[in-house]
Parts: sequence; structure tokens; C-alpha cells
Amino acid sequence: MTQSICIIPARMASSRFPGKPMKHLLGMPLIQHVWERCQLAKEIDHVIVATCDQEIYDCIVNVGGSAIMTSNKHERCTDRVAEAIENGNFNLKEDDLVLMVQGDEVMVNPELLDDMIRLYKKTKAPAINLVSRLYNIKEHDDPNVVKIVTDLENRIIFLSRSPIPSRSRSSTVEMYQQTGIIAYSSSFLTKYAGIPQTPLEIAESIDMLRLIENGIPLFSIKSEVETIGVDTENDRKRAEVFLEKDDITSRYLNIK
Repeated sequence: MTQSICIIPARMASSRFPGKPMKHLLGMPLIQHVWERCQLAKEIDHVIVATCDQEIYDCIVNVGGSAIMTSNKHERCTDRVAEAIENGNFNLKEDDLVLMVQGDEVMVNPELLDDMIRLYKKTKAPAINLVSRLYNIKEHDDPNVVKIVTDLENRIIFLSRSPIPSRSRSSTVEMYQQTGIIAYSSSFLTKYAGIPQTPLEIAESIDMLRLIENGIPLFSIKSEVETIGVDTENDRKRAEVFLEKDDITSRYLNIK
């Protein structure tokens, strides 16, 4: 039987928004919102926060959650996740699933996490990325937003900080952005760190291009609902408004 482990990597030393995991939204730290929402997914066996900061560790443990301390040397989330899996002694089999939910994905939807797990069980894809609909042209042009395009079977064929697909011939083109929610087969995650960086990955500063350039299938689950990765104080304020109106929030936080 396939085991599904959710790892939430988080650290205080964000270059754009230092200390953001402990910033409050509706009276609750950001990292706790993400943990609470992942806990609601029915297909996940374990939810663990991976961090190099005692403050984050204590926050999760104090609310009854599981957390693992990791090195503070990691530059990429996947490296922190890989260390957490190694240190956690989960005894994962090759076809078990590791679901990475970055600690700033405050609007993560547990039902979509379940959809990702079901797709993995069906396809055994090495990697599946949740992508969300972009409705704002300004965000489509924003180089901080990673855009994606897929083939007809929802495999991602390219990711870019440039506005793709082009809007020049159609005003109704559907636009999607990458999120920091990615599912990996356990066997692929152990191999991923050993694959050398690739030219387009370096040029775009998008690590998932390493898969595309090596011909490794990268599937997607599409969400028509906007997601918010909290990278600035303005993001935090915007996310707080979204959270207050979101039905999922009321399932773990009392909203009057």
C-alpha cells in the first residue's frame, strides 16, 4: 500500500520577507495555517514541518504537530525535504509519495492535495506540480511569478518567468502559475539532488526545468482558484482577506 508523507519546508531567513513563517494571519502564524490545512487532506498519512529554526519547530510541536530540525545550509526546498525524509526514518518504499508543500503556501487546498495523491497512484509519475489559474495580467507579466504551459495530457512542457503563453493572438488564453506544492515519488526524490543543474534551469532560476531538460515527465494538477505564496507584507495582508472568506479556514479556525 502506497504511503503518502507531506513535508512542509520552512525557514525564518527569507530574503524578501524575513521571519515570515511566524507572521500572523487572523491571529495564527503562517506556518500553522499551512500545517492545519495539510492536516485536513484525507489521503496523507503524515504531515511534518522541516525547519532549521527552533521557533518554527516549537510552534508546530506546541500545537501537537510533528517537526524535524534540518541544516541551515540548504538553498533549495527539495534539499531540506530530502534531509527530513532521511532523518525521519519513515522507511519509505520506492513507490511511496513525498508531497512537498512550501511553508508560505497559505491557501493550500487539502482536496487538491488528495487529487495529487490519487493522480500519483494512477500514473506513478516521478513528479506532479500543482498549478493555479492566473486571472491578473499584471501577474502574468511579473518575473517573480513562474508561469507554466502544459500539453494536452497536463504534462508541463515549459516553465518561465516570462509571460507564457503569449497573449498576442488571443485575449482569452488560459494562464497558469507554478505553486510551491509538488509531489515526488520517493525513488525519484533520492535521485533528484544528484542530477546536475541544467542550462535553462540556471537561466530561469526554476529548478523544475531540470526535469523538463532531462526528459523526465512532470505532470500537473490544475486549480482554477488563485493560490497565494506569501513573499511580502502585501501578500500577507492580501492572504488574510482571502483566508477570512475561505470555507477551509473555518474548519480549523473559528471565524465569526
